[in-house]
Amino acid sequence: MRFVVLCLAALLAGCVVAPSPRDLAAAPPRPAAAPAADPALAADAFIAADGAPLPLRRWLPAAAPRAVILALHGFNDYSNAFAGPGTTWAAAGIATYAYDQRGFGGAPERGRWAGARQLAGDAADAVRLLRQRHPGVPIYLLGESMGGAIAILAASGRSGAAVPKVDGVILVAPAVWGRATMSVFERVGLWLADLLPTIEWSPNLLPVRISPSDNIAMLRALGADPLVIKRTRADTLNGLVDLMSAALNAAPWFDAPVLLLYGERDEIVPPAPMARFVAALPARARARERVALYPQGYHMLLRDLGAAAPIGDIAAWIGGSAAALPSGADADARRRLTAETDRVAGTVLETERVE
Repeated sequence: MRFVVLCLAALLAGCVVAPSPRDLAAAPPRPAAAPAADPALAADAFIAADGAPLPLRRWLPAAAPRAVILALHGFNDYSNAFAGPGTTWAAAGIATYAYDQRGFGGAPERGRWAGARQLAGDAADAVRLLRQRHPGVPIYLLGESMGGAIAILAASGRSGAAVPKVDGVILVAPAVWGRATMSVFERVGLWLADLLPTIEWSPNLLPVRISPSDNIAMLRALGADPLVIKRTRADTLNGLVDLMSAALNAAPWFDAPVLLLYGERDEIVPPAPMARFVAALPARARARERVALYPQGYHMLLRDLGAAAPIGDIAAWIGGSAAALPSGADADARRRLTAETDRVAGTVLETERVE
């Protein structure tokens, strides 16, 4: 059972460090979906192919952008996750667009799992619209955590939806902790959760503390934000795990130019599945792949106290992907990630022997 608790704690992201009112009661009314129409970018919403209004935020440079980022947020989060980095990138001439994905933030069907194909299809439509809005400007797809898994499926063509035409993909601590890399106890825990699909889980009820970031003020703000989901349905949790499993399995088909960023202090996505994903990337695309490993980085790299380093690295990679990253986090990162995986595996083995 200890493994099941740790599994659930990690998957729920542990972002809440202060109790808050019941999430759904505090949330604004759910917007009604419009009749089906062609996708469109409105002033404050991305209108999806089925007419669903997905709240849209943007951070734009004063002049015409030199590049555009479409950013996909993580599990139980929403588009405001990119307010900090988006402001910094705008000052560097990069436009950032982010929308609340289905089931999250102020989007329709809040708290319900929309499915990987739907989420990836939304991203592909949004990329196409941004290309129309910014013709001739490079477009990058960025995914954080759950958003990273969606970006992997979309760009690899393994989602069943249209493949977005992007100039590069940026994966920030992508959620690739699939069932294949979980223990039998964790898989049993998810199977038990699947028997009661409408049961809601809260990280506040768990006897373990997961630290998604060292930025405590930011975590407290998330705990007080009514648009951040605090309780998760069991079927939504299983949908997330299915997504992560599919993203991990998609690695051999993922050959887009990519910058992957991961923190050595990440307590949400373990290093072993991250190393397995990196090792499975196609050899033919090795020259177009960049891995960056941050020794002091947590899961929420772009909102950590040391967020300036990965935010600056992303801007630099967009400006010239062949050059070394300013922080040096890409120096021998593949070997270091494998070594960290071996170290953690050895520590777990010794702990189990003691127990």
